[in-house]
Amino acid sequence: MPELPEVETVRRGLAPVMEGRRILSAEIRRPDLRWPFPERMAARLQGARIERLDRRSKYLLAGLDQGETLIVHLGMSGRMSVQGARIGAFHHDITPLTAHDHVVLSLEGGARVVFNDPRRFGAMDLAATPELGDHRMLAALGPEPMGNAFHADHLAAALAGRRSSVKAALLDQRIVAGLGNIYVCEALHRARISPRRAAGRIGAARLETLVREIRATLTEAIAAGGSSLRDYRQADGALGYFQHGFRVYGREGAPCVTPGCDGTVRRIVQSGRSSFYCASCQR
Repeated sequence: MPELPEVETVRRGLAPVMEGRRILSAEIRRPDLRWPFPERMAARLQGARIERLDRRSKYLLAGLDQGETLIVHLGMSGRMSVQGARIGAFHHDITPLTAHDHVVLSLEGGARVVFNDPRRFGAMDLAATPELGDHRMLAALGPEPMGNAFHADHLAAALAGRRSSVKAALLDQRIVAGLGNIYVCEALHRARISPRRAAGRIGAARLETLVREIRATLTEAIAAGGSSLRDYRQADGALGYFQHGFRVYGREGAPCVTPGCDGTVRRIVQSGRSSFYCASCQR
């Protein structure tokens, strides 16, 4: 599933094409994705101007001038691609729709944004903008890891007394929003904290380091266009390349890249998900 860097990369690719443009027509080509589409979705979108394209956790948020916000979750295999417009140095032609192109937004100026989702685990909804924070998809989310509300004191309070692993805690979207398996593994390695360590047994200094390394990992991943594993593509169809700089994720048996460490990367399973780490330098 795309994590924060991938969704932020998609947002940055879509924003120049979508922001300030009116939706001339919305074609909804099936009744649902993961859940049914909202009632009269096409009619509610048609004629609305997209004032701003934001991101909250792993959700794209298109604020509309008629007082609603379009919420988009890419799910496991969802993509939003641009056709009929230029992104960067390249113009992307309009191409025939395929069986997995489920939502098509035609914008003033000739651009078309297509939501494609072969596995249909994505989701879309419309919510009144003033009540957006109370929406069922967003209400329980913790602070953004790149925002001012995410800091060591917040982590200390959220992790206090927890016996579960720090890996599981960082994947809890109520504690911090947008982190997924890849970037938690990478940040914990940079901070030299074992994914096995009990969340409530990490000292203040190490939490400061962890916050710093989470931010650094995400910043580098966004700059690299995210990590392309399986289905993920940017809005212009390009691949992200942060996966070429993974320190531990997917590198089971490889030497640890921490200077002076002679350990190797191990893989364990925690709550049904793979964790990659170095037992020699992560404690």
